[in-house]
Amino acid sequence: MRTTNVARVLAAVSVIAAITGCQRSPDSDPHMVSEWVHSLYGTIRVERLSPPVASRLTAYATMALYAGTAAAQPALRPLDQIVHGLPPLPAADPSRAVDATLTAVAAERVVLDTLLREGLATTRTALQRLADSLQAARRAGGVADEVAARSDSLGRAIGLAIVERSRRDGFADTRRLVYAPPSGDSLWLNDAPPTWYATQQTSAVSEFIATDNPANLQRSANTSDRSLILSRPKAVGDKTLPAANIAGITEPFWGRVAGFVVTDTTTCSAGAPPGYGRDSSAMLYREAQRVYERSRTRTSEQATIAYYWADNAGETGTPVGHWLSIAAQMIGERHLTGNAAVQLVLGTALAQADAFTAAWRVKFATNTLRPRTYIRRLIDSTWEPLIPTPPFPEFPSGHSTQSGAASAAITALLGATPFSDSTSISIGHQVRRFPSFIAASEEAGQSRVYAGLHYEYSNQAGLTLGRCIGAKVADAMGAGVGASVTR
Repeated sequence: MRTTNVARVLAAVSVIAAITGCQRSPDSDPHMVSEWVHSLYGTIRVERLSPPVASRLTAYATMALYAGTAAAQPALRPLDQIVHGLPPLPAADPSRAVDATLTAVAAERVVLDTLLREGLATTRTALQRLADSLQAARRAGGVADEVAARSDSLGRAIGLAIVERSRRDGFADTRRLVYAPPSGDSLWLNDAPPTWYATQQTSAVSEFIATDNPANLQRSANTSDRSLILSRPKAVGDKTLPAANIAGITEPFWGRVAGFVVTDTTTCSAGAPPGYGRDSSAMLYREAQRVYERSRTRTSEQATIAYYWADNAGETGTPVGHWLSIAAQMIGERHLTGNAAVQLVLGTALAQADAFTAAWRVKFATNTLRPRTYIRRLIDSTWEPLIPTPPFPEFPSGHSTQSGAASAAITALLGATPFSDSTSISIGHQVRRFPSFIAASEEAGQSRVYAGLHYEYSNQAGLTLGRCIGAKVADAMGAGVGASVTR
């Protein structure tokens, strides 16, 4: 009798497990995440986006991938508990199965269709084809029609909720503002020579390219890509996806755009730059003298580093795409699960987006002179940096801030381990190997000093600010990805 009762209990448990298994969402596909990141890099490059605009685009795009996955994977922290200004998102009915990958793709479609509404037709078509391909592959893998339909409906609802947040983040207001730069000997001015502008200058304003700077030379590995980019000038009235224009001023009001995780000015600080001084005893003079002397003793390896991390808008995915590419490489290299993959790219993207907002807020509050202006004025009137000076104030270094933020977030999620970066092989660079993500960020920040674009104190201030932001983002996401890392 006892044996019969035990058998009945075991049979009942088996039935319950079978029913539960039918309702459980299939694991999400990490390959899907990598594909979207690769396409976002190409989008930034072909649309010639400035780094701040690129950081906002990738933040919302990765939010869609994460939220779509999280809707079907309860193990992931809800996005509204990570990102400020986001209401609770639509959730799946626990009794009805949805597919995490299809939900994420549907959410991504909605977000990118909206944010790239002024994008080039070729960009939009390429992203639509990617979404079609990912959906078709998932359904061919055995996802039932009714599950696919539910997943698509849920993903669209999630995408619309994320789009609504994007309409309230202050970005649209900055499109209507006109910037009048302050003037004075101690204040930044955009005085880089037009003949040095590379493809980051290519826009509706100009398509001139100079080849007298080694940073601007075409290489056999990227000639066709670059020619493709140059053959597609953008429309003059583009407000949401303006092409980077080094002859202008890059996003002077970006500090007003709402942050995603770090939303105030006191949580993380860059400190303050030294005051202006023309005397050789002034700190600014001493810092400029260090930049000048380094440029005269720069080694070939230091020049290689400067070019490697240049990430110029128009010919690359900018620093934003570079660090997201590093994260995407880790998905395959570390055999991450789908859940871990969306956590990683979301943390990287949010850290960079908040880093650019914070850095730009300080840049246009302090308006510090670039080394080129100061050195030519007081040290050597003929001096030029290795790479064209970008069109925004100097302090703190934007590369250092966002690299510090991205590396801190990735380290918190994956740990401090060696890795190789192959992001820039398509534009002629060799694969570089680093002992850690933090070490890579330190090289990225130092590259701007080697290039003559930043003072050393600005590099260090940026790294400090960025690391603080990256740590805050990782904390909001729940630290590391733990047991969900490998598949």
